[in-house]
Amino acid sequence: MSDDPSSSTPADAPTDLVTVERHGDVALLAWDDGKANALGFEAIDALLAALDEVDGNADAVVLAGRPGRFSAGFDLKVMSAGADAAQGMLTRGVDLFLRLYLYPRPVVAACTGHAIAAGSILLMSSDLRIGARGDFKVGLPEVTIGMPLPFFATELARDRISKRHYARVTALGTMYDPDGAADAGFLDEVVDGDVVATAIERAQALTGVSRGGLRRTRETARGAIAASIRAGLADDLSHFSVAEG
Repeated sequence: MSDDPSSSTPADAPTDLVTVERHGDVALLAWDDGKANALGFEAIDALLAALDEVDGNADAVVLAGRPGRFSAGFDLKVMSAGADAAQGMLTRGVDLFLRLYLYPRPVVAACTGHAIAAGSILLMSSDLRIGARGDFKVGLPEVTIGMPLPFFATELARDRISKRHYARVTALGTMYDPDGAADAGFLDEVVDGDVVATAIERAQALTGVSRGGLRRTRETARGAIAASIRAGLADDLSHFSVAEG
């Protein structure tokens, strides 16, 4: 679940990976590891901690990557450290995906560049996805590199990806440029200018969404999907391996 090379609790997550900035009623979560924005234990916990920090005091959230790299996916070093480490990281990753998917306020992703494997799952977990136009790749290439696509990824794709592209996204591992990713359903809008500024602007337009109304709609629209992912997670990950051949 990655294209780039012992778990802590959210309270222990390093603060330098994710910075929180306020733009009026919008909270910007800027994620930058200085490299490829790989989702390892520390990054996952830092993102979860930031989401907890702004829950209840922001009316919308923007999740932004670093220039050129939204996320290269799960940390390959952990993926290669053995089944227990890999499955532990994927389990924690699902905590993050479903936290975004069920978040009580609108979530806008500022896709600042490549969004590969788990990076694309972050996009599918967000409400509105604004992508930077450029020579970037977005998609789920797992089956092309000898890895099965887990159930949590196929179910989120079933909900968020266009039916015209579902087989290409999941079974064929198709990678898209930003405009193609918008057609497929990974992105909602592609911009030439400052993608983070645009995402903040779009989020500001969503701050009036009803809190109670959204919370209930999350449950009716997404609750069953999230519950099925949780219920099947142990079995799902028991079939997962880094290389299936």
